[in-house]
Amino acid sequence: MANLPGRGKVIVGHYGLAAAVKAREPMVPLWLLMLATVWLDVIFIPFLAAGIEWIEPVPHAAHYGGLIIHADYTHSLVGAALLSIALAVPVARAWGRRGGIVVGLVALSHWMLDLVVHRNDLPLLPGNVGDLPKLGFALWAKPDMAIGLEILIFAAGIYAYWQAASKVALAAGVSRYLAVRSAFKAFFFGALIIILDLTGLAG
Repeated sequence: MANLPGRGKVIVGHYGLAAAVKAREPMVPLWLLMLATVWLDVIFIPFLAAGIEWIEPVPHAAHYGGLIIHADYTHSLVGAALLSIALAVPVARAWGRRGGIVVGLVALSHWMLDLVVHRNDLPLLPGNVGDLPKLGFALWAKPDMAIGLEILIFAAGIYAYWQAASKVALAAGVSRYLAVRSAFKAFFFGALIIILDLTGLAG
């Protein structure tokens, strides 16, 4: 199942959130916010490779969102919180307490966004201790709505980022060209991911 991780992930939605947060927190690097939004997936990769966590395709489902993700450690609510703290602590040392809190919350937002789209495969406790009911609002079962939500989050984030960058450029008395160029690069990158995901070329 190693070819499945790119199938149906909400990558662009996560990156859109990073762009929106960057607009409000200019002192935190955009690359760090983007890393934070996918931090749980970054840690998920070695767990997947080791067979501790795995991915199961949903029979007859659309390519986009056609997955059940058995990530009972990295994508449990408590596990996500602990991983977010693990990222926030070194960030706080480098970018200050506020930077650490922001990055930690952005990392935890990954679980919140996944809760909306995932089928009921998100446990509360690591390893699904206690065999509690798993959560997920299953928006992936309605691909058109899930895609629309993802594009909306991404577009709103890019717009907020462009507005903030433009204000900085005007305050510095320089052209807004750099702000437009940065926003366009982010938009192009996100659009490319969406195309690859929807066509199945991403995996």
